[in-house]
Amino acid sequence: MIDIKKTELLSKKIRKHALKMTHLGNSSHIGSNLSIADILAVLYGSILYYNSNNPNSENRDRFILSKGHAGAALYATLAECGFIPLEKLKTHCQNGSDLSGHISHKEIPGVELSTGSLGH
Repeated sequence: MIDIKKTELLSKKIRKHALKMTHLGNSSHIGSNLSIADILAVLYGSILYYNSNNPNSENRDRFILSKGHAGAALYATLAECGFIPLEKLKTHCQNGSDLSGHISHKEIPGVELSTGSLGH
């Protein structure tokens, strides 16, 4: 069952993080990030089976976001769900950061595949 209050709160957190991340990283695609926040909140808040302490579990659900331009929203979701530290979000699109502008699976727990036109 979907907990509406829980997913609404998660969605607001995702949006706030995405705004901060794109601002700090002088990056763009904020529309893509804001438009997917509700979907990510419902999926990660109520539907997907995952264990952030064991992100490579064979029993996990696998989620691939083909809209790689919405990487900040996915990274924010993963941070809120315990896959990566919240502090790491401040490094989005910074030199040397593994939180790139398009979704990258390298060194990011919970990301199954690099996506976005530049991720292929």
